[in-house]
Amino acid sequence: MQALGELLESDGLSARLVVVGGASLNLLGLVERSTSDVDVIAVAESRSDGAIALVNPEPMATTLETAIAKVARDLRLPANWMNTEVALQWISGLPPNLEADLTWETFAALHVGLAGRKTLITLKLFAATDAGIRSVHMQDLIALRPTDAELQAAANWVVTQDAAAEFPNLVAGTIRYVSQQP
Repeated sequence: MQALGELLESDGLSARLVVVGGASLNLLGLVERSTSDVDVIAVAESRSDGAIALVNPEPMATTLETAIAKVARDLRLPANWMNTEVALQWISGLPPNLEADLTWETFAALHVGLAGRKTLITLKLFAATDAGIRSVHMQDLIALRPTDAELQAAANWVVTQDAAAEFPNLVAGTIRYVSQQP
């Protein structure tokens, strides 16, 4: 991300992105593991009143896409090392209080809002329920050591993300599994 920020700066550009997943977990020091990508869930834009508004990162600005591609080429990273796949979440809604749960880091001209613990627990509960007990999402969720209250707060949102009748039971099963881990 430092290389991307420096490239943007050298081109007289800047960007404010909101990141979730493994990159956020690592940069906040919540979990130490390698990750192959940076998941961008939002772009932060300045409103007329000076506040920041989160907006869907799709479509990504061409100048930013070009800079990401240059960094991928120069550092021999996968072309999708920074992607907006998780931005599909805009269709059914973002986790509650995402904006308030951000910690901002600066990498030259790249300003990155890192999703905090509450948001990460919520997203990891959702992903772990879908992906199963052997997934990296489950490993991350367990590593976060969420309390019962944090899991229940996350579940309140997660159960709204899938209309399948059995989904709330699947979420409850995931919570039971996580709660039983040492």
